[in-house]
Amino acid sequence: MNPVIFLDIDGVLNSTFWNNAHQTEISGGTLIDNEKVRLLTQLAKKTKAKIILHSGWKFWFSPDLHPLRRESENLVKLLRQNGLAIDGMTPDHSTEEIRTSRKFSLVKASEILAWLAAHEEAGQWIVIDDLDLHHQEIEKHQIRTDPNIGLTKGNILQAENMLSG
Repeated sequence: MNPVIFLDIDGVLNSTFWNNAHQTEISGGTLIDNEKVRLLTQLAKKTKAKIILHSGWKFWFSPDLHPLRRESENLVKLLRQNGLAIDGMTPDHSTEEIRTSRKFSLVKASEILAWLAAHEEAGQWIVIDDLDLHHQEIEKHQIRTDPNIGLTKGNILQAENMLSG
């Protein structure tokens, strides 16, 4: 049974600070900080974890994980360059109102729990997200990043400890 990383993107693989300093890259459709991808790579390779996308970015992929936008193409490319891939996505429990308001945090917990219920073979799991996901069980498994900083070495150490049991 492989461990699972439920991965958010904004506030994890980029940050408010990074976004403010990289407007040219953002306007070019590249919204990812390579250093954050390297940290994720370290975690995924050390723990042999599968990456399950639970971000609003999942709407930028087809059901078979084919990128539909320049941003998602870039994400796949950066992950591939580091020997990683997106292994799946959580189901969509959002409503039109949630998609319009971008308040995905209201349904992310139920989406993660639904994915876990459908994949009993999953081993240890963590959620990497900058948002409060409004669920006590999810909180026990969450590495909550600071959206102003994104993923850090400290987050990775915490995640390694959680995934190792």
